[in-house]
Amino acid sequence: MMGTSLYLPVVILLMQCSPSVPVTVTTNRHKVEVEEHKDAVLSCIFYTEKDQQPRIEWKKKGKDVSFVFFGGKFRGPFEGRATIEGATVTLKKVTQEDAGEYRCEISAPKDSVNLGETNVTLKVLVPPQTPLCEIPSSAVTGSVVQLSCRDQHSIPPATYSWYKDNQPMNPPRHSNATYLINSHTGVLEFKSVAKEDTGRYSCLASNGVGLPKMCEAKHMTIEDVNITAIVATVLGVFLAVLICGCGGFLLQRNGFFSRHRGRSFWISQCHGAAHISSQTLHRAEDMSNVNYIPPPQEPQDFKHTQSFML
Repeated sequence: MMGTSLYLPVVILLMQCSPSVPVTVTTNRHKVEVEEHKDAVLSCIFYTEKDQQPRIEWKKKGKDVSFVFFGGKFRGPFEGRATIEGATVTLKKVTQEDAGEYRCEISAPKDSVNLGETNVTLKVLVPPQTPLCEIPSSAVTGSVVQLSCRDQHSIPPATYSWYKDNQPMNPPRHSNATYLINSHTGVLEFKSVAKEDTGRYSCLASNGVGLPKMCEAKHMTIEDVNITAIVATVLGVFLAVLICGCGGFLLQRNGFFSRHRGRSFWISQCHGAAHISSQTLHRAEDMSNVNYIPPPQEPQDFKHTQSFML
């Protein structure tokens, strides 16, 4: 009994001197990735020293910090579409608007350390949409041709693969290949197309979320350069120019452009010279003579201008 009585005060003293456990907050997943329109679980696990009913708050970081859960209820756009169990929140049918960084805060006023927090980042994944493909309908041999494929909505960004006549086109592994495929930008480039490149082309977008999507196949025709048509066109233009030039020269030489009814001359004026043609002058004289009345003439004496005999 004496030994037991001696040990009891020591045990009590050690219990009083042992450090207390303050409020601690943690999560089992700091990064949560979930497909769009599915539920996301944001876990928050806490331990308190004394306070058995701590205050639980969830906030979302952005341009401004907004409340998700405060005062025992969900706020704003989360009202009616989220549930909480303990401190773990489940968001229903998430969209891109829900993506971001969330913070779980536990406040225990009765504890020596009365505040703890943890962060959870939510990334909403979006499966590929049908990509937009730009495929030329025709091209000439030897030219550089680019085919493009792009999906701007998938998260993470999609990677692209090309098909010709429903057969996959493998990325070339040697430098002298006739085409190049960039799986990240979706560009298929032919350095110098040949007639053998004629076919139906399509592009497949995939990002590991949901099902891959393919654009509608389009036919591209590669044609040889028509040298005969080009030479004929050039010769036709040259002959047309030559005929017009010779015709104009002959007309000029025969005086076709210099024949005029009348002459033209220059008269000096106060501030320069004016050009007046004889036709204009004659028309002016005719117009001025329309109402012209000659002046009366004085009677003159008869003068004998020729002799005659009776």
